[in-house]
Amino acid sequence: MWFVSRVSLLFLFAWLAFRAILVSGNDRSVYIVHMDKSLMPKAFASHHIWYSTTINSVDSLNHQSSPSLLYTYDHAFHGFSALLSADELEVLKKSSGFVSAYSDKKVTVDTTRTADFLSLSPTTGLWPASDYGSDVIIGVIDSGIWPESASFKDDGMSEVPSRWKGTCEVGQEFNASNCNLKLIGARYFNKGLRASNPNITISMNSARDTDGHGTHTSSTAGGNYVEGVSYFGYASGTARGMAPRARLAIYKVLWDEGRSAADVLAGMDQAVADGVDVISISLGFDGMPLYEDPIAIASFGAMEKGVLVSSSAGNEGPDIGSLHNGFPWILTVAAGTLDRTLGGNLILGNGLSLTGWTTFPAKAFVKDVPLLYNKTISTCDSAEQISLVSSNSIIICDNKNSSVYNMLSIVANSNAVAAVIISDEQSVLSDDFPYPGVLIRPKEGLDVLKYAETSYKPSASITFQQTSVGTKPAPAVAKFTSRGPSASNPGILKPDIMAPGTLVLAAWSPNAPSSTIKPNIQLSSDFNALSGTSMSCPHASGLAALLKGAHPEWSPAAIRSAMMTTANPLDNSQNQIQDIGTNFGIATPLAMGAGQIDPNRALNPGLVYDATAQDYINFLCSMNFTGNQIYTITRSNFNCSSPSSDLNYPSFISLYNSTLATGAITTVQYYSRTITNVGDGAATYKAKVSAPKGSVVTVSPDTLVFGKMYEKLSYSIAIAFTGDKNGTVTFGSLTWIDDNSKYSVRSPIVISPMVKAL
Repeated sequence: MWFVSRVSLLFLFAWLAFRAILVSGNDRSVYIVHMDKSLMPKAFASHHIWYSTTINSVDSLNHQSSPSLLYTYDHAFHGFSALLSADELEVLKKSSGFVSAYSDKKVTVDTTRTADFLSLSPTTGLWPASDYGSDVIIGVIDSGIWPESASFKDDGMSEVPSRWKGTCEVGQEFNASNCNLKLIGARYFNKGLRASNPNITISMNSARDTDGHGTHTSSTAGGNYVEGVSYFGYASGTARGMAPRARLAIYKVLWDEGRSAADVLAGMDQAVADGVDVISISLGFDGMPLYEDPIAIASFGAMEKGVLVSSSAGNEGPDIGSLHNGFPWILTVAAGTLDRTLGGNLILGNGLSLTGWTTFPAKAFVKDVPLLYNKTISTCDSAEQISLVSSNSIIICDNKNSSVYNMLSIVANSNAVAAVIISDEQSVLSDDFPYPGVLIRPKEGLDVLKYAETSYKPSASITFQQTSVGTKPAPAVAKFTSRGPSASNPGILKPDIMAPGTLVLAAWSPNAPSSTIKPNIQLSSDFNALSGTSMSCPHASGLAALLKGAHPEWSPAAIRSAMMTTANPLDNSQNQIQDIGTNFGIATPLAMGAGQIDPNRALNPGLVYDATAQDYINFLCSMNFTGNQIYTITRSNFNCSSPSSDLNYPSFISLYNSTLATGAITTVQYYSRTITNVGDGAATYKAKVSAPKGSVVTVSPDTLVFGKMYEKLSYSIAIAFTGDKNGTVTFGSLTWIDDNSKYSVRSPIVISPMVKAL
C-alpha cells in the first residue's frame, strides 16, 4: 500500500518546486512539455539525456536558480515536465523538437474509485447496457440508513416501479417523506432483540442509521452521484454507487443495543415480499450449520423467488476455514485492495522525500520540526518514557513487536508534535489514524534512521491529505478477509469472487464518529473510508443489480456464474493476484474465489452454469441432514429421490484428509457439469486445463459444439491427485474458449485439506 507512484512523486516535486520558489523568489510553475522524439539528435543515447540537456540549455534569465526537470516520459507520450518561469518557457519553445506545453492541472480523483478501478464506463459495457441499474431494486439488510445523505437524493430518477410492494415505515425521527424515488422503502425489525432483552431501551427506534454501517453499504451498492466529497481531504472527487440509478430498500436489523437472528430473518423475508431483485447483506453468523443459519434459510427462500443474495465472506482471515455465508445458493464475496493510496509525505531535512500511509484527519502543520531518534524510547511502548519527549519534536517509533495502533496510542499521549512509525504491518487498512504521523516501510525506514543518527540537527516535515491512484500491483487479497472452505458446506468452493473492500469511501451517518484525534476528539463526516468484506459485498450487490437490469431473464445462479467465470485472477501488473495474508504469496481461490470481479466481461459471459431450487435440494439431500433439517431450509415439501453432492457450480474443490493421506494413495474425484450457451448463437468451445500441482485433470468431452443460443451441453471432469499434500492448498483452472477467442469461461479448481465440518 505504500508504493511510490507517479502521482505521489508529483507531490514531492511540487513541494520541492514550491521550496525553490521561496528560496529564489522566482515565479515558476510546473509545465508539461510535448516533444517530437523523431527529432532527437543521434548524439543522445536516450530521450532522458536529450530532455535533460534541453532543460540545462535554457538560460536561467538572471534568476538565482535554474529551471528544474521533474519527469521524462516515453510511453504514454513523449516529453517531460519541468519547473519553469514564463520567460524560460518562451526560450524552451525555440528548442529543436518542441511541440507544445501547458501548465500542470489539478488531479481530481473519484472517491469510491472502484467504478474506475473496475472499468465501468458511461459509454460502453455494463453501465449503459443496464441503464445504470434503473428500476432494479436492491434490498439492504443492515443497520438502517441516514436518508438525508446526498447519496440518496432522487435527482434524475423515474417513477417507482409499479411492482414495488414495500413501504416507508414511520418511526423515531423518520417519516414517510424521508423516502423518495431513490430510497423507495425503509423498515425496521427489533422484536427479536426486544424479546431477548425485555428491559431494553432502543435509542433510535426506526430505520434511521445511528451506526453508519448501513448507510455506507447502501450508498456503495446504489448511491446516487455526489460531487465534491472526501474523507477529511483524502480521496476528494465524486462519489457514486455501483448501480447509481437502482432503487434502494432498507431493512434495519442491526441495533446499537444488539442484534437478533430472528430480526435478520424477518428483514430478509420482508425484502422478498416487498419485491426486491437483489439482497445485499454484509453480516453473517459463525459456527452454524446450514439448517440453523438464518441467512442460509432466508436466502434459500429468496433464491426460489428469483432474488439474488449477495453476502460478505467475513473478516476472520487469513486462516483457512474461517469463512461464513458459504451457502451454494448465494454469492459470497471476499475483499481486495484498490489501486488507490491514501497517505502523506515525509520530507527529511536533507531533501529526501518518502511516501507513507496516513489518514490523519486534518491538514496538520508539521514543518521543519526536529527529528528525534532515541533507541531507548523508539519502541514507543512506554507511556512513562514517551512523556519525557520534547514538545518540539517528531519522534521515530521503530518496534517490530508492537502494532501500529499500539504505538500510535502511546505517542498520542506524549508531547511530540508528530510521529514517524517504521513498520511492515501489512494489515493496516483502517481509516483511523488518530495522531499526526506517517507510517514508513522498513526499507525506506533505513534512510530515515541513517539521517536521524548521522545529521547534526535532523529535522523533517510531514504533509497530509495525499491521494494517489494507479498503484501497482492491485488488487491484492486483504489480510482480514475470511477464507474457505466453508465449515458449513466444504464441498462447494467459497468465496465466489473478490471485490474492492479496503478504504472504500461512501456515505456515513453524521452523528456517528468517522474518525478520532487523540486523546478524546471524535470527528463527524458525511462520508467515511472503511475496510472489510462489508464493503466488498455491496460492490458485488450493485454489480449484480446491473446484470439483472441487463438480463432480467437470468436466474440468480446464472448471474453468479457470469460474475465468477469472467472474474480476473490477474492484478493490474498482469501477474497473479497476491495475498497480503500470506506475505504476498500467490492468492488461492480459497481467499479470492475466481478472482477480481470484472463487470463488463460479466455482461456477456458466453456460457453460464445454471441451477434450480431442486438442484439445491438434491445437494442438501446428500449432506446427511435429517428430513426436518432439510425442511427447515426449504420451508416446503421436498423430494430426495435424486440426492447429489455434485451441484452444477462454476468451480471445483477436491478435499483430502491431511492427517490420514499418504503419498501411496491416489484419489480421483469426479464431477459433471451442464453449461448453457448465452453467447451469439452457434459456437464451438474447447477446454483448456491448468491442473493444480501434483494432479491430473481430465475433461470429457474436451470440445463442446453448440448449435444455437440457450442450448445446454454437459461434460465431466476427473481430478486425480496423490493424498500426501501436507496440508497445502494447490489450485488451477478449467477454461472453455470459443473458436473465435471471444469468450473465455474460467472455473477455478482447488485441492484443499478438509476443515472440520459443522
